[in-house]
Amino acid sequence: MATDITLDDLPDLARGAALLGTGGGGDPYIGLLLVSEELRRGRTIRLLTTDEVDDDDLVVASAFMGAPTVVVEKIPSGDEPVTALRTLERRLGRAVDAIIPMECGGLNSMIPLLVAARAGIPIVDGDGMGRAFPELQMETFGVYGVSGSPIAICDSNGHTTVIDTGVDNKQMEWLARGVTIRMGGVSYIAEYPMTGAEVKRTAIPGTMSLALALGRCIREAREHHRDPFDALGQALERSIYGSGRVLLEGKVIDVERSSSDGFVRGTATVSTFDGDTAVTLTFQNEHLVAHHDGRVLAIVPDLISVLDAQTANPITTESLRYGQRVKIFAMSTPPIMRTPEALEVFGPQAFGLHDPWTPVEALAPV
Repeated sequence: MATDITLDDLPDLARGAALLGTGGGGDPYIGLLLVSEELRRGRTIRLLTTDEVDDDDLVVASAFMGAPTVVVEKIPSGDEPVTALRTLERRLGRAVDAIIPMECGGLNSMIPLLVAARAGIPIVDGDGMGRAFPELQMETFGVYGVSGSPIAICDSNGHTTVIDTGVDNKQMEWLARGVTIRMGGVSYIAEYPMTGAEVKRTAIPGTMSLALALGRCIREAREHHRDPFDALGQALERSIYGSGRVLLEGKVIDVERSSSDGFVRGTATVSTFDGDTAVTLTFQNEHLVAHHDGRVLAIVPDLISVLDAQTANPITTESLRYGQRVKIFAMSTPPIMRTPEALEVFGPQAFGLHDPWTPVEALAPV
């Protein structure tokens, strides 16, 4: 049933989206401020279930693109993603009926809300990643036959461009990445124009509601002096994701991180407090794999997030620092993300990883 996103919902939604962002997707705080201001001005955000979208509606995915560290340094005005949407509408020759998040993680949960508020159109409760991924072709929309093109791209100066690579979503990503780099490392996009019927067939349903529920369960557990990690596990068991568990508790003892080619890449090592056990995380904007002594504990597309050990607040890859006390939390993915077609697009080999994919619930703990 359709609902309105309220001002009170936003902190919980941002917290849950940061968790599903698996360290990437950008820090949602900046987007939270922008969306909050729109709601204070009296604008509304209507959240539709995938079933409530008419089959012949035009739905477009909205997001920012680029290195999350750059967004922190180049704070958007909020006009950029709306300009991208209007540019794509002109190209398509018709108005967009609804927005859908490209990904439900981090800042990219907030950008579509901002567009929905400013454009006065609803947002669909679902997305194309079920988490955050670093590349545009890594979406269930594309996995199941939707073309990402044409894509409209806008920078902080209002400059726009449209790229159309037909059905070649990987080429679309490559060209859009180059444009984004030349726009200063971050841009705002409107992509994957599709019908409501295609949304119902290809989107991961309910992920915005899930982000809101996960963020709320963390807050409520803390308020009632319960373990937020237990609360997370229970909430995930009730969702299409199925499970979540702590892989390791300890402190960050090493971080290597650099920005190149529009991505933040690196590794982070977390050691138990006694120093006997360590887990190394490899990331490309998002955490991709967790290793212990060369053994895989969790691997993409399953979710790996680093959370503050006391508060369970998610920590993005650009915010990881030496000495932080954290828990590494892993989550399984919905079945739509585990098909052979999906694994070919965003499984381990798509990132150049040599380890095969094994469901996180089937892997042995540390």
